[in-house]
This record gives sequence, structure tokens and C-alpha cells, in this order.
Amino acid sequence: MDLASIWTSTRDSFDVERYPAITHTADQVEVIAEDDYLVKAQLTIRGASREVVLKARCLGQWTTPWWEDGVDKGAKTRAGFYAGSEINRHDFDVSWNRVLDRGGVVVGSTVEVTIDAKPSWSVPRRAGLRMGSTMIHPKHGR
Repeated sequence: MDLASIWTSTRDSFDVERYPAITHTADQVEVIAEDDYLVKAQLTIRGASREVVLKARCLGQWTTPWWEDGVDKGAKTRAGFYAGSEINRHDFDVSWNRVLDRGGVVVGSTVEVTIDAKPSWSVPRRAGLRMGSTMIHPKHGR
């Protein structure tokens, strides 16, 4: 995630000049139900990497036409995923805060991390027919 593209009044807390991105690299996926998964990953913020476990759900997949510059590029298969977890921002050296006039602080220690993804990939075509695609999915066994 490109931090320079995100507006925040606490931009300095991410030290965007030195750490311009937040990265997430999945290491392992465990199937816990038909469309539900646990994703173990390395999350890096401000140069600090920590293992996080995200609860993920496959929201389905569908095929759509794909056009670029007026040219039919064939079908693309899309899938929807949602994943979430909670982290302690201090584990990633994000410590900015302010005390409010009547007590309390502006930012809590626990931060909710959410990922809403809709990846796509090309579907092979043969003799002008749109062919089906395969996705690794426990429901279909492949």
C-alpha cells in the first residue's frame, strides 16, 4: 500500500519519507470452512515486520468481459475476498497520540486491519468460445 496516496492528519506517524509503503506477504493459508480461511502473513509497517493472522472469506467468483482500447481481450475471472485482523500499532512503532482536553487520548492502541480484494485473471479462449477457469478452492477440490 502506497502511504503517500493516503490522506491522514498524522502522516508523520508513518514516517512516509523513510517508509513509503505498508507491505503484506502471505506465508500460509489454512482452510477452516468451505469459504473461510486463516491467512498467516508478514505485515511490515515503518520497517517493523510482525506475523499477523487474518480471518479471510471468499465471497465468490464470476466471469466478466475485458476490453482495452476498444479491443476484446477475452474474459477475465474475478473473485471477491475480505480479510481482517487486529494489531497493536505500538508493535510497528506507530506511537503518535495526543491527550484530549477532558481526558483520554486521540488514538487507541488496537487498530483494525481490513483487506477488500477483487483479483482477476485471464480465462483461456478456444475457437471463439469462452472457456471455464479453475480456481484453487476447497468447494471444488482443485
